[in-house]
Amino acid sequence: MEIRTIGVVGAGQMGNGIAHVMALAGYDVALNDISREALDKAMATIRKNLDRQVSREKITQEELEAALARITTTQTLTDLGPSDLIIEAATEREAVKQAIFDELLPHLAPQTILTSNTSSISITRLASRTDRPEKFMGFHFMNPVPVMQLVELIRGIATDKDTFEACRAVVDKLGKTAASAEDFPAYIVNRILMPMINEAVYTLYEGVGNVQSIDQSLKLGANHPMGPLELADFIGLDTCLAIMNVLHDGLADTKYRPCPLLTKYVEAGWLGRKAGRGFYDYRGEEPVPTR
Repeated sequence: MEIRTIGVVGAGQMGNGIAHVMALAGYDVALNDISREALDKAMATIRKNLDRQVSREKITQEELEAALARITTTQTLTDLGPSDLIIEAATEREAVKQAIFDELLPHLAPQTILTSNTSSISITRLASRTDRPEKFMGFHFMNPVPVMQLVELIRGIATDKDTFEACRAVVDKLGKTAASAEDFPAYIVNRILMPMINEAVYTLYEGVGNVQSIDQSLKLGANHPMGPLELADFIGLDTCLAIMNVLHDGLADTKYRPCPLLTKYVEAGWLGRKAGRGFYDYRGEEPVPTR
């Protein structure tokens, strides 16, 4: 099937990024969130990021205006029902995602493809709660969406070929690269990335190095563009912890046990950049390590 209209659930950093790239590629996008404030903030972020692309001569002013005109916002989840493709980009909690799909199901068109931007949760299990497991799959963008080239496409056990090909065609139209991943906890990128971040937190926890020395060592010693603790703050420590818990529970291997210090930071509400404090304190003019 040809995808023309996209519904995006969640207007946070992933949802607004997905809406941005979809609209710029020519899709009509309905962006949903329960919060009007979140929707207004998302549209301001999309405008800011499009302006940046214009200033760098990546797109024209006309393309910017056309993209913004293709995005509508709604606080009513069921407004997304007629969409050809729905991408759920809500918080990384399975119960929340299941509740969203439960509410959507009675209002979907027969041909609608359901997908989740989950970075770790079982696609097969999410799909099994719907009336269309053959039209359900994982559609995992990397953050920040307008910049990052990769999209992981994850098939559940029941996902059919037509659904996979339709989603891959969308990725191609976005000018991004699709990587096909099997439905194992955290898929490819986070199966490798999150244990590295967790090990960096253990290195801090055990006093092997402080925040600055750990990040500097990986940037200068392994040529990483961001240090692992800086990256964790960028992703969100709550998201990192959620993915490590999925890995630990799903693979039953102690090497995936979340570091107690990561848990402590999340319990304190020190979730990284979005909370103003994580492994760095962002409340001043420059980030300052918290340990």
